[in-house]
Amino acid sequence: MAEQRVRTQWIGLIIRFLVSAIVLLVVSWLAPGFVLAGGFVGALIAAAVIAILGWLAETLLGDRISPQSRGLVGFAVAAVVIYVAQFIIPGLLTVSIIGALIAAFIIGLIDAFVPTVLR
Repeated sequence: MAEQRVRTQWIGLIIRFLVSAIVLLVVSWLAPGFVLAGGFVGALIAAAVIAILGWLAETLLGDRISPQSRGLVGFAVAAVVIYVAQFIIPGLLTVSIIGALIAAFIIGLIDAFVPTVLR
Protein backbone atom coordinates (compact mmCIF):
# COMPACT_ATOMS: atom_id res chain seq x y z
CA MET A 1 0.00 0.00 0.00
CA ALA A 2 2.74 2.48 0.95
CA GLU A 3 4.76 1.53 -2.13
CA GLN A 4 1.80 2.31 -4.36
CA ARG A 5 1.34 5.71 -2.69
CA VAL A 6 5.01 6.56 -3.25
CA ARG A 7 4.75 5.47 -6.89
CA THR A 8 1.64 7.63 -7.33
CA GLN A 9 3.43 10.62 -5.81
CA TRP A 10 6.37 10.17 -8.19
CA ILE A 11 4.06 9.91 -11.18
CA GLY A 12 2.27 13.07 -10.02
CA LEU A 13 5.60 14.89 -9.68
CA ILE A 14 6.68 13.83 -13.17
CA ILE A 15 3.35 14.94 -14.65
CA ARG A 16 3.60 18.33 -12.91
CA PHE A 17 7.10 18.89 -14.33
CA LEU A 18 5.97 17.90 -17.82
CA VAL A 19 3.01 20.29 -17.57
CA SER A 20 5.29 23.01 -16.17
CA ALA A 21 7.68 22.59 -19.09
CA ILE A 22 4.80 22.83 -21.57
CA VAL A 23 3.55 25.96 -19.80
CA LEU A 24 7.02 27.53 -20.11
CA LEU A 25 7.08 26.72 -23.82
CA VAL A 26 3.67 28.37 -24.25
CA VAL A 27 4.83 31.39 -22.27
CA SER A 28 7.95 31.69 -24.44
CA TRP A 29 5.68 31.91 -27.50
CA LEU A 30 3.29 34.43 -25.92
CA ALA A 31 5.41 36.70 -23.74
CA PRO A 32 7.71 39.26 -25.32
CA GLY A 33 11.01 39.43 -23.47
CA PHE A 34 10.84 35.75 -22.45
CA VAL A 35 13.12 33.54 -24.53
CA LEU A 36 13.51 29.84 -23.79
CA ALA A 37 16.22 27.95 -25.68
CA GLY A 38 16.82 24.24 -25.89
CA GLY A 39 13.29 23.15 -26.76
CA PHE A 40 11.49 20.79 -24.42
CA VAL A 41 14.67 19.71 -22.59
CA GLY A 42 15.48 23.37 -21.92
CA ALA A 43 11.93 23.88 -20.69
CA LEU A 44 12.28 20.91 -18.30
CA ILE A 45 15.52 22.33 -16.91
CA ALA A 46 13.98 25.80 -16.57
CA ALA A 47 10.92 24.30 -14.85
CA ALA A 48 13.17 22.51 -12.35
CA VAL A 49 15.19 25.67 -11.62
CA ILE A 50 12.06 27.80 -11.24
CA ALA A 51 10.48 25.15 -8.97
CA ILE A 52 13.57 25.07 -6.74
CA LEU A 53 13.77 28.88 -6.56
CA GLY A 54 10.05 29.04 -5.82
CA TRP A 55 10.44 26.48 -3.05
CA LEU A 56 13.31 28.51 -1.57
CA ALA A 57 11.27 31.71 -1.75
CA GLU A 58 8.28 30.01 -0.15
CA THR A 59 10.51 28.60 2.59
CA LEU A 60 11.98 32.03 3.32
CA LEU A 61 8.81 34.11 2.95
CA GLY A 62 6.16 31.68 4.16
CA ASP A 63 2.88 30.42 2.77
CA ARG A 64 1.68 33.88 1.68
CA ILE A 65 3.44 33.37 -1.63
CA SER A 66 2.38 29.80 -2.27
CA PRO A 67 0.48 29.07 -5.49
CA GLN A 68 -2.67 28.40 -3.46
CA SER A 69 -2.68 31.87 -1.90
CA ARG A 70 -1.42 33.97 -4.78
CA GLY A 71 -2.05 37.63 -4.75
CA LEU A 72 0.04 40.67 -5.48
CA VAL A 73 2.91 39.40 -3.32
CA GLY A 74 2.77 35.95 -4.94
CA PHE A 75 2.68 37.50 -8.40
CA ALA A 76 5.69 39.71 -7.61
CA VAL A 77 7.64 36.81 -6.14
CA ALA A 78 6.86 34.65 -9.19
CA ALA A 79 8.16 37.41 -11.48
CA VAL A 80 11.34 37.75 -9.40
CA VAL A 81 11.86 33.97 -9.38
CA ILE A 82 11.49 33.84 -13.17
CA TYR A 83 13.85 36.79 -13.60
CA VAL A 84 16.50 35.30 -11.28
CA ALA A 85 16.30 31.88 -12.98
CA GLN A 86 17.93 33.32 -16.08
CA PHE A 87 21.15 33.90 -14.13
CA ILE A 88 21.28 30.26 -13.03
CA ILE A 89 20.70 28.88 -16.54
CA PRO A 90 21.99 31.70 -18.77
CA GLY A 91 22.17 29.63 -21.95
CA LEU A 92 18.59 28.43 -21.69
CA LEU A 93 16.56 31.36 -20.40
CA THR A 94 16.67 35.06 -21.19
CA VAL A 95 14.08 37.28 -19.53
CA SER A 96 13.55 41.03 -19.34
CA ILE A 97 11.79 42.56 -16.34
CA ILE A 98 8.66 43.14 -18.43
CA GLY A 99 8.98 39.61 -19.80
CA ALA A 100 9.13 38.21 -16.25
CA LEU A 101 6.02 40.17 -15.27
CA ILE A 102 4.11 39.03 -18.35
CA ALA A 103 5.31 35.44 -17.86
CA ALA A 104 4.23 35.47 -14.19
CA PHE A 105 0.80 36.73 -15.27
CA ILE A 106 0.40 34.10 -18.01
CA ILE A 107 1.65 31.33 -15.71
CA GLY A 108 -0.81 32.50 -13.06
CA LEU A 109 -3.66 32.31 -15.56
CA ILE A 110 -2.66 28.86 -16.75
CA ASP A 111 -2.16 27.76 -13.12
CA ALA A 112 -5.78 28.64 -12.43
CA PHE A 113 -6.90 26.02 -14.94
CA VAL A 114 -4.04 23.49 -14.84
CA PRO A 115 -2.45 23.52 -11.38
CA THR A 116 1.32 23.06 -11.55
CA VAL A 117 4.21 23.33 -9.17
CA LEU A 118 6.21 25.88 -11.25
CA ARG A 119 7.65 28.10 -8.70
